[in-house]
Amino acid sequence: MKKRKMKHKINKILLILILGITLPFLTAYSSATPKTLYRVYLKGESIGLIESRTELEEYIDKKQNQIKEKFGVDKVYLPEDLDIEKEVTFDNDILSVKEIYNKIKDISPFTINGYAITIGAVDSQAVDGTEVKGKKQTIYVLDKQVFEDAVDNVVHSFISEKDYENYANDTQEEIEDTGTIIERIYIENKITISKRNIPVDETIYQDTDTLSQYLMFGTTEPQQTYTVQAGDTIEQISFNNKISTEEFLIANPDFTSANTLLYAGQVVTLGILKPQFRVVEEDHVVLDEETNYQTETQYDNNKEVGYSEVKQAGVKGVTRVTQKVQKVNGETVSVARVSSEVLKEPVNEIIVKGGKKSSYSGYGEAVTTAGEWGWPATCSSVSSPFGYRWGTLHDAIDIAGCGYGSNIFAAKDGIVVQSSYKYDNGEFVTIDHGNGYYSLYAHMVSGSRRVKVGDYVVKGQVIGSMGRTGAATGVHLHYAIWRGFPYRGGRPLNPLAFY
Repeated sequence: MKKRKMKHKINKILLILILGITLPFLTAYSSATPKTLYRVYLKGESIGLIESRTELEEYIDKKQNQIKEKFGVDKVYLPEDLDIEKEVTFDNDILSVKEIYNKIKDISPFTINGYAITIGAVDSQAVDGTEVKGKKQTIYVLDKQVFEDAVDNVVHSFISEKDYENYANDTQEEIEDTGTIIERIYIENKITISKRNIPVDETIYQDTDTLSQYLMFGTTEPQQTYTVQAGDTIEQISFNNKISTEEFLIANPDFTSANTLLYAGQVVTLGILKPQFRVVEEDHVVLDEETNYQTETQYDNNKEVGYSEVKQAGVKGVTRVTQKVQKVNGETVSVARVSSEVLKEPVNEIIVKGGKKSSYSGYGEAVTTAGEWGWPATCSSVSSPFGYRWGTLHDAIDIAGCGYGSNIFAAKDGIVVQSSYKYDNGEFVTIDHGNGYYSLYAHMVSGSRRVKVGDYVVKGQVIGSMGRTGAATGVHLHYAIWRGFPYRGGRPLNPLAFY
């Protein structure tokens, strides 16, 4: 019985102790009122509670007058990686907007209202045939008109303003005999424009000229300059500085032609183009092409070896050709022949030579009596000239528009020293013409090479067919003339200088 009373007393004491501890807490808890506050997160981490989101926004806007002056805006907004979420809480640890501001001002950039312009990636090929991986990028502007005007400047660098306006207004002159009509102009990259808040530590373009320079050259840094020396020409300056004359004229818009005369002391700009998008122009072209004549050799055994006389002068023919031509950033990348009509047949040249020997029988004799270089294709359209473009040397001329599978001819008598396949040249042939001169013919149709190493060929002999094997953007002949063995210590020459 005593034990039971003792146990009851102990339980009573414990109950009193428990009630003495918990009742004040419950009383305080029941008297507290939950508050609606705002929890601030920076880069996903909580940095405190504030009473008003609006007060924080207004405080930031008030404190950032320097940003307003720099960008000419009326309002500054929260950082991009700052999140504010409404929260109902009993927590009384509330920070002032000034305390929150001081926590974020040196960590995350504030933002201003503008436009984010995304330029999609497009893979392409460089002048040397290597693949160039496109890049997706975002450009920021405060006024989207700045971007639109900059794009117009780039387009007009590759397509004259007059031609563009005639195309846009459908006022191009119809082709009567020969001429060109632009069928389509477009930017190949996908471009999207969205209005949003932009972090002020991004590059934000505020004027058209600066953005135009970036879109053309890939940088806003000042371009290299050159002081003209006496006797300099635009063509010489361009080649010596690894740019094309077209690039020179784009970088120096005051010059209207590559034939413009320069004077000593004149300062010109040398900018290597790196366009940030691809301007595509598709043309319908009708032109008259000269058709090369063949040379027939007759031998007169009554004349001594070494005797040579033109019995009948050769006369070139004329063919009217209709083509579809595609240009990307001013460079012709594709020429497709649609139709052709012979206006005048060529007249073959006839040469009489002395001696019983055939000029085909001796390599040395063939080289010394071969005469001028013959054209290596059935058409004469040069889609890409010899020279530098975008900092890379195109060491040949590209002849296009003849059609897939059209004949390729040896330009001069010689011995075949290469007849093979290479990743960039595709199916190709190289001919040694003696005296250190070589010619190279690339991108032939697979399996079309008609000659092998060691074969002796004569000018005008068919050696293969025009195709697009290797690093070729379209059907064409990559035709090169070298002084010295190609790519083994030789020096490329401009083939057009031989005609």
